[in-house]
Amino acid sequence: MKAAIEGLIFVSGDEGITKEQLLSILEISNQDLNKYISELINDYNSEDRGMQIKEFGNVIKMTTKEEQREYYQKLTNLDDATFLSQGALETLAIIAYNGPITRVKIDEIRGVNTTYLLRKLLDRDFIKDVGRSDTPGRPTLYEVSDKFLDYFGLSSLDQLPKVNMNVEEDEIDLFDSKYTEEN
Repeated sequence: MKAAIEGLIFVSGDEGITKEQLLSILEISNQDLNKYISELINDYNSEDRGMQIKEFGNVIKMTTKEEQREYYQKLTNLDDATFLSQGALETLAIIAYNGPITRVKIDEIRGVNTTYLLRKLLDRDFIKDVGRSDTPGRPTLYEVSDKFLDYFGLSSLDQLPKVNMNVEEDEIDLFDSKYTEEN
């Protein structure tokens, strides 16, 4: 059960997960949940761990430890010669095919929080902020940049492979892609 809680906290990303959500998903008692969370927090407090589990009110999140901050900063400042992660490639594909698009919509499609990836892609100039949506909260809209086109050897987005959305919105599986390449 502790491993399931750890995985759920990790999958919830920057947003974290509430105790109510954990109770609903795991169908365990509040007392057991608190015991497992306390054990996980103690497990992660070890000096040889770079991550920690923290409670922020009723929300539980996995975060990095402050002691290694200098290394995390170096990672975010790596030059463009580094490879793009699978998550970054997926996020770029979503933006390329659906842009302009908000972070919330990207998160819905990917099934995970993409705040960190968007920041990295913005820093590397693969995407750009193209304004604000008219929806409540006026979230930022993102599109791919000219650097994206250059990096992938495209002269325009029209050169992207055609895709077919083959899954109904309510049938989306967190671990399966919604996109398939058309022949």
